[in-house]
Amino acid sequence: MKKVFDEIPYLETDRLILRKMDERDAAALGSMARDESVYRYLPAFLTELQYDDPLETIRQFYGKCFTEKESVFLGIFRREGAFCGMAELYGCRDEYRKISLGYRLIPAAWGQGIATEAVLRVIEYLYHETDTGIITASVITENHASANVLRKTGFQMTAAAVPEDWGFPEQRIVDKWFR
Repeated sequence: MKKVFDEIPYLETDRLILRKMDERDAAALGSMARDESVYRYLPAFLTELQYDDPLETIRQFYGKCFTEKESVFLGIFRREGAFCGMAELYGCRDEYRKISLGYRLIPAAWGQGIATEAVLRVIEYLYHETDTGIITASVITENHASANVLRKTGFQMTAAAVPEDWGFPEQRIVDKWFR
């Protein structure tokens, strides 16, 4: 069975395509990265927040981030092509067959079940096509929408209100989840 970093998967659902991003997606990615409402509950050190040029961000996603086994990034798109956001697999621990999952959507995609559908497809991929044994996620306690996505997709909370460094001057309080 393959490992998470053996390939960048191409995944489909009835409504969505999750795929590697390219130069066609740079403008949409840049727009999302500049939208403070998207990042209100997310770490300050996310890759797309580190570069002003979204093309450079995409190069980093599939260059250093992937080759050094830091993260796998998948753009989330409606089947007709509209960019909805992205999913990220990070924090790989081969010895435990563990990976962490993160996701972020543009506001126009909120409240439509897109995150739930994308997360379910990623879970299916990880458990059926890779050697993954544990999937974890961390959510800032105020991010009720993200916690609901995790509940709907079968995650269980393992720790509540844990201080964690998310790249801000003060630690953030997060809930820890696993599936």
